[in-house]
Amino acid sequence: MARSFIPRFLLLVALVVVAANAETLPLKRAVELAVQHSSTMAASHADEQRAFATYMEERNQYLPQLSVGSGLGPPTLGYPLTLEGIAPSLVNINASSAVFNLGLQEFIRAARTEYVESQVQTKDQREQVIQDTVLSYAELCKWQSVSGYASREYDAALKAEQAVNERVQQGVDSALARNQARLVTARIYLRISQAQGSIDVLRRRLAQLTGLPAESIEADADSIPKLPEVKQEENLQQTAEASLPVEIADLRAHAFELRAKGEHRAMWPTFDFAGQFAYFAKYTGYQDYFQKGSFQAENGSVGVVIKFPFFNLSQRSHAKIADADAQHARHDVETTKAKVSEQTLRLQRSVDQLGAAQQVSELEYEIAKSTLDATQVKAQSGGATWHDEEDARVQASEKFGVLQDANFELQRARIQLLRATGGIGDWAGVGGSQSLVVSH
Repeated sequence: MARSFIPRFLLLVALVVVAANAETLPLKRAVELAVQHSSTMAASHADEQRAFATYMEERNQYLPQLSVGSGLGPPTLGYPLTLEGIAPSLVNINASSAVFNLGLQEFIRAARTEYVESQVQTKDQREQVIQDTVLSYAELCKWQSVSGYASREYDAALKAEQAVNERVQQGVDSALARNQARLVTARIYLRISQAQGSIDVLRRRLAQLTGLPAESIEADADSIPKLPEVKQEENLQQTAEASLPVEIADLRAHAFELRAKGEHRAMWPTFDFAGQFAYFAKYTGYQDYFQKGSFQAENGSVGVVIKFPFFNLSQRSHAKIADADAQHARHDVETTKAKVSEQTLRLQRSVDQLGAAQQVSELEYEIAKSTLDATQVKAQSGGATWHDEEDARVQASEKFGVLQDANFELQRARIQLLRATGGIGDWAGVGGSQSLVVSH
């Protein structure tokens, strides 16, 4: 008995310490914190900022790019040459910008589409974080329920073990009965240990998502909203084909098509604005190579640079590569649609199957529980033995664990289906996230 008392005492101490440090965390609050603190969301926002900077980089080529410098050097020997394309001067100011460039226009549209894609990607990542948080929270509720039930069963098993020890000492039962009682207690303790291990892991996972200390997280099953009913005759595949993954694939394909179009138009004529001002110093020797009186220190020019890239085989090949990438991306859209549609249909059918399995588990547990209650009444009146009562208790405990597993599997399938059809944010109480569109 002393050997059984030690693990029981340690278990009760651990449960008391955890209960004292933990506080109830509603699901909605957990999801809100996860969306704010998730490293996945932070990385997705960084990708969004990068896409916007790329878009502005392309767009700003229509704005003048100014540079100020000089080409200072010692007096020249002979005719004064330029230094890296800049005439020897005290001050040199250059300005240039695109004026007419059909290829650049397509590249700007492609960059803008990629920015919108990054925003939709952020929304998709947000819903993934919500799903991960909800599933971890629901699983934590499951293991908390298992742990609470097993803890109550453990107390009953310890009392039964003590009673068997007394019966063995009195010669009523054999040593085999004592070992059987100890086996029941050990199995329940194993279940408690497994439940507590899973609880610790899930609390750590939720702590990483929400930024809260793991030991302070206590799930509340009542805070989980009721999941919408799934009708098997409803065609959810059409809704899934308009989901975020499909939208992302379509935007990516459109961006590839615009870039391919831009590569083709890069072979069209371009018009660029260019201007330059330079202040020459006399020591460079410019005045010695021009007629007397024609030299002046201040010089400037403004004009339009026109290019006709009528023969560029390398660019043509580059455009064909872009065409192949665009075709590949467009086929990826159809593949994504088929994959999402198949996954949604599989989840929809699995909800029906898991619902049936859950009903079977619930009925089996109710029967086992009723059998246990009836056996306890018979045992009190002498109509059943202790062994009959313990067997009924073990059966009820096992059926309870199976029922909790079935409940969670059904809950997980319904949550995943809700994620696939785009309604998980509203269901969790945090709403959707609207994508921004960049104006021209």
